[in-house]
Amino acid sequence: MRNYETRQQLVEYGASLFGRGYSVGTAGNLSVRVDGGLLMTPTNSSLGRLNAGELSELDGEFRHVGGGKPSKEVPMHRAMYEARPDARAIVHLHSTYVTALSCLWREGEPLIPPLTPYFVMRVGRDVPVVPYFKPGTTDAVGEIREAATRAPAVILAHHGSLVAGATLAAAVAAAEELEETARLALLLRDRDPNVLGLDDVEALLP
Repeated sequence: MRNYETRQQLVEYGASLFGRGYSVGTAGNLSVRVDGGLLMTPTNSSLGRLNAGELSELDGEFRHVGGGKPSKEVPMHRAMYEARPDARAIVHLHSTYVTALSCLWREGEPLIPPLTPYFVMRVGRDVPVVPYFKPGTTDAVGEIREAATRAPAVILAHHGSLVAGATLAAAVAAAEELEETARLALLLRDRDPNVLGLDDVEALLP
């Protein structure tokens, strides 16, 4: 089996995310760059029950070339990879707190302030929000690509998160940090919390 170790990583991280409640049912998908293309979780698959031999295989142009049928959200992953050429993996989740917070978003308003240093170090100074689009549509591609040029994580209104990383481990860790910070933001909403200052934020960024 080609890319055996990467396939096993996808299965293991998917099971970990599912087992801890970051995804439910068949929600969410993962992708990883490999030589000549990508591996991706198949459509309608549960992250908790992935099969290494049935992962979708895509070529360098994001065309399906083997394995199970890929998720309908391939265009979303493609937009993220094109905006962040150094990314090697992408995690897309419909996690509870990010999705809940995304339903409170008003255009032009920041959604998550820099509450903790770990949020800034893993995700950035803030997370752009893309307005709602029907899942799977190519209409969102331009918005996602533009947002992803500004940050490695994007929140999709009424949908969830899209997080890129240099490795699958890094993308998963950033997605988890984003979900935890969304939980904090909801707990502190309307309480006027102290946030990290501009100098503090700059000192944390690479």
